[in-house]
Amino acid sequence: MKISTEDVQKLAHLSRLELEGGKAEAMKQDLTKILGFVAAIERLDLDGVEPLVYMTDRENVLRDDDPQTVMTHAEAMKNGPGADSDYFRVPRVVEK
Repeated sequence: MKISTEDVQKLAHLSRLELEGGKAEAMKQDLTKILGFVAAIERLDLDGVEPLVYMTDRENVLRDDDPQTVMTHAEAMKNGPGADSDYFRVPRVVEK
């Protein structure tokens, strides 16, 4: 498939990209290469080849999610500079 300059400009518009100077020509060459790679893959005989789901055959080993109390509420409040009963006092960031 041949990529035209108009195709590149249309894709740039749809993607909200501004391609100035030689960037449009470079993008045209890159898209032509990408479509060439896809065409090469389409020519391969892939009958009987299972799709690749994972890059390795190793399984993801996760630890058990055991809830535990690491720090009490009172200990957490002692670490804050402006503790006010149950909450940390912080500067206002949103004006009314």
